[in-house]
Amino acid sequence: MSKEYRTFYFEEPEDIEKEEYQNYLENGNKRANYHHYVSEEGATIIVPLLTQAERNNAPLLEEIIKQVYEDFKIEQDIFWYYTPMALEYTSSFNPQVVVYDCMDQLAAFKFAPQNLIDLEKELFKKADLVFTGGRSLYEAKKKSHDFVYCFPSSIDKEHFGQAITPLPDPEDQQSIPHPRAGFYGVLDERFDIELLQEVSSLMPEWNFVMVGPVAKIDPSSLPQAENIHYLGIKKYDELPSYLSNCDAAVMPFALNESTEFISPTKTPEFLAANKKVVSTAVHDVVHPYEDLGLVKIGRSSQEFADHLKNSLEISLEWEEEVQAYLKDFSWDDTCQQMCQLIEEKVAEKNAAPLKQVNG
Repeated sequence: MSKEYRTFYFEEPEDIEKEEYQNYLENGNKRANYHHYVSEEGATIIVPLLTQAERNNAPLLEEIIKQVYEDFKIEQDIFWYYTPMALEYTSSFNPQVVVYDCMDQLAAFKFAPQNLIDLEKELFKKADLVFTGGRSLYEAKKKSHDFVYCFPSSIDKEHFGQAITPLPDPEDQQSIPHPRAGFYGVLDERFDIELLQEVSSLMPEWNFVMVGPVAKIDPSSLPQAENIHYLGIKKYDELPSYLSNCDAAVMPFALNESTEFISPTKTPEFLAANKKVVSTAVHDVVHPYEDLGLVKIGRSSQEFADHLKNSLEISLEWEEEVQAYLKDFSWDDTCQQMCQLIEEKVAEKNAAPLKQVNG
């Protein structure tokens, strides 16, 4: 998107101590309320600097955004929302186009704020376009707005395709014996703790490598066994090396309110790495991936284990089917389709095509 527009991405606030705040001022910063940097892709990343007590201070966050407008001379704007909660400090703005990129049924998440549902209703009224990150989410949201479009997660095929050829085994994975079942992602309430415990017990000869941070659950609740390994969070660039040195991929998602509408990006990423995938029966994995014979679904611990045992056998026919399915997967294509819809909305409002985005 940053190739098409001047893009500003607002991160979560960074905690700052009062002494550090004073240092910013003494070093010539006229304000110490945010810092910024430009990503490799060309997006300007805005990071608010707030004390712990100020993190939820909506008027202050609104002032920071206004300051960004002034500092970067933003005149034409598109607002791109990932969460309705941002309305708490942006409702006074009047952007030319508003996009709600709905990637999850956020109200179903653990510890979801009480006002999230009301704010989402407000955002549906404010939005010009709504994008959903999967088919089941589209079905759930399509009656809430006149312009809802389904954009399932795409992939960076070149990045994850690196894992098809042997890559150096990461140091913290080298001592783990094969066969290895790999997973990367956030370990939270969407993670089926009991399933991992049961499958690891049924398959003591396999090792289960879990890459990613633990969030919103007690780390001590994660199953512990000699053949389960938690390696923590890794950089995006490191993921192909972990995948390349695993023998199969697993997606042990719990089937609950927080996973009812998810469309895991890692499904096509694992397939792009030429890894057999065994998943639980998440709707957007069953359809289309199980339907097409690309992913195996374990509907019990035993069935999950049985599919995993058979995952070491990879046929040329399966590889060809995977590559044919992924042939048209491209974030560039997704971006192009989204930009066209945005420009159509701009035209409807009798505005010139924009080349600046605030999102």
